[in-house]
Amino acid sequence: MKSPKRRRAIVALLTVPALLAATPVSAAPLADAPGAPGTGAAWTTGGKEGFGTAAGAASKVWFTLGQGISHEIYYPTVDTANVQDLQYVVSDGAGFTQLERDHTTKQLVLTDPRSLSYRQINTATNGRYRITKTHTADPARSTVLIQTRFEVLSGGPLQLYALYNPSLNNSGMGDTGATSGGQLVASDGPVSSALAASTGFVKATSGYSGTASDGYVDLSGDHVLGAQYDSASTPGNLVQLGQIPVGTDTTFTLAVGFGSDRGAASANASASLAGGFASADTAYRSGWSGYLSSLAAVPRSISGAGLTTQYNVALMTLKAHEDKTYPGANVASLTNPWGEAKDGNGTGDCGYHAVWSRDLYQVSTAQIAAGDSAAANRSVDYLFTVQQRPDGSFPQNTRLDGANCWTSLQMDEVAFPIVLAWQLNRFDAGMWAKVKKSADFLVARGPSTPQERWEENGGYSPSTIAAEIAGLICAADIAERNGDTTSAARYRQIADQWQAQVSAWTFTTSGPLGDGRYFHRIDGNGNPNDGQNIFLQNGGGNHDERAIIDAGFLDLVRLGVKPAADPDVAASLSEVDSTLKVDTPNGPMWYRYNHDGYGETASGGPYTGAGVGRLWPLLTGERGEYELANGRPATTHLATMAASANAGFLIPEQVWDRPSAAGFTFGEGTGAATPLAWSMAQFVRLAHSIDAGVPVETPSVVKQRYSAACSGVSAEFTVNATTSWGQNIFVVGDRAELGAWNPANAVPLSSANYPLWTGKVALPKGAAFQYKYIRKEGGAVTWESGANRVGTASGGCTLALNDTWRP
Repeated sequence: MKSPKRRRAIVALLTVPALLAATPVSAAPLADAPGAPGTGAAWTTGGKEGFGTAAGAASKVWFTLGQGISHEIYYPTVDTANVQDLQYVVSDGAGFTQLERDHTTKQLVLTDPRSLSYRQINTATNGRYRITKTHTADPARSTVLIQTRFEVLSGGPLQLYALYNPSLNNSGMGDTGATSGGQLVASDGPVSSALAASTGFVKATSGYSGTASDGYVDLSGDHVLGAQYDSASTPGNLVQLGQIPVGTDTTFTLAVGFGSDRGAASANASASLAGGFASADTAYRSGWSGYLSSLAAVPRSISGAGLTTQYNVALMTLKAHEDKTYPGANVASLTNPWGEAKDGNGTGDCGYHAVWSRDLYQVSTAQIAAGDSAAANRSVDYLFTVQQRPDGSFPQNTRLDGANCWTSLQMDEVAFPIVLAWQLNRFDAGMWAKVKKSADFLVARGPSTPQERWEENGGYSPSTIAAEIAGLICAADIAERNGDTTSAARYRQIADQWQAQVSAWTFTTSGPLGDGRYFHRIDGNGNPNDGQNIFLQNGGGNHDERAIIDAGFLDLVRLGVKPAADPDVAASLSEVDSTLKVDTPNGPMWYRYNHDGYGETASGGPYTGAGVGRLWPLLTGERGEYELANGRPATTHLATMAASANAGFLIPEQVWDRPSAAGFTFGEGTGAATPLAWSMAQFVRLAHSIDAGVPVETPSVVKQRYSAACSGVSAEFTVNATTSWGQNIFVVGDRAELGAWNPANAVPLSSANYPLWTGKVALPKGAAFQYKYIRKEGGAVTWESGANRVGTASGGCTLALNDTWRP
């Protein structure tokens, strides 16, 4: 567990002196920088320590923090990165020049438990200076503000520079820049930025990374900024450097403004500086506090365990990942995992700032539980308006405008939007028309999937099939509510068949692990005992598919497709735990699957196509939901997820899986994605599930159909029959519950949804029966024509029979 000191949020702001008067940039700059395009660009590590954006939509800028500095900044949408990094450089003018990132010990604190407000405190390892930075986004405009206090601790005077590496419009190449009006401006296509300081800059220059015109290269040579270039007009990897006038204890504000052109960006930076940091920061904090106040009460599982700040940050994180131009579109993470090893020259790599319908389902179900159904409804609208394809499918993921990012197909991502629509009671005719397309696609293409939820292999996947079955049962209910009883019957029939077959497709009885009886991760052909090989497409190697397991089969329980006590589910847990579970200093966590290659290399280097998969905290949350479904406690799982968070209360995608090494701490985040929205959502949803005593995401319509707890089957008879005044419709059949063919004992049906007549009859499980519909008018009885109808009370706790009167 984290120490109390590390976990405590620091609320009080530093008391700062008045800002210094603006100082003009020194004269005699050179004209245009040489050296274009400069060295190649990359992004930064995916392990963020803090991030933020204004709660409102007027400010379309998002900042991220890590390594003691500012990382990527996004504008005007949450999938468009514009900054590689922004940090300070300190020099004594004679003996040293130091990057803030590389030469300080670092502390990060959350300054307000009800706001995404972070402070970085960096102290020089040589003891000469301390830099304290408090970050906010101006809620009124697209500007990031960094209130900075620079203290000389010994041996002054020192010089301070802001080193800015713009990577505008999702590309480290293609940027041009200049000094204009005392600010450093840059642009690339539709995105421009302006770097400004409340003090002004003493010197300012624009150049190309790694060349003689790079201000940091120049400064590092003799510790004095010599050449200054007032423009860098050839597109390339732009670097900008501005000297800030400082004394022994100086407080000032740095602003990074964005706009569609340089003038707009400069105007935003100037206006934000003129308004002052304190005013913008107060409004920023108020916006987030107001959002939290609009939600449901904090769960007892959270407040009773002292986890309220962690819970609030999780909820704010989910909201902060929603775009402000495309409402309802939440990216998976404001990160590019192992971005320091990713080519940042072009615009092709989406990183995790793309929209997956599966991740959006996880986020939305957490938001529903927390009282933000409005956000979840925006996401449903986005899914079915922007992402859904004409054939009813959903892409693997997209950019915000719906353009493909990665291009495979994952059948669970077709199913989850249907389940989400059902959970939000979106039963209107317009939604049904869209749901029907997706349900029909599932029927036509399922249950096998080109990729399952780990996005690397295809075949018969327990987790994917669980989502498909849940999607079809939810679609059937929506169909019935819209009078399409034919589609409803078809979806239920297919779902029941797949539910009955999922073990036969994916449960091996001849595996090499444990007693050989367990669900394996995925089966290529639906024969789990044939020993077919599977090639793990992340550097994990080639293996007998029976030897590769994950805990994805738990989705069968969480989605209501199988009861928690299902013998095949129970039989698989020992193999999962013995193969995938690690007891970390923060609690129990699990790998995605054995031989996973998606993680740092064995020596701790960034993943570039092969590595060692690490532990995923969200899997601890999923296991907690399963334990609840079994009637067991899950508080340990909740505490473990909270303990995996960093000092900024951000829960990672992956944590280090062994004794601390290579710069990583056992049980804490790696260079993958931190925060991962799915991880934060799982934490929120588990907390509400603990309070409810059951997983809150489980669709009741699915659980009711497949629960083994019911003693019989509720058969719902629906017949489309036109009648005249005084006429009524009944169902009668060969069983006593159906009147034993005696019209006097026939079951009356309700005309509440005329011309549909409906009624429910309790039947024993497995009972076969015959029936027909009759019409009564006074003492007269009219039987429908044709042969006896037949049915069997199998497949779950409910049975829907949808017919049309045969005259």
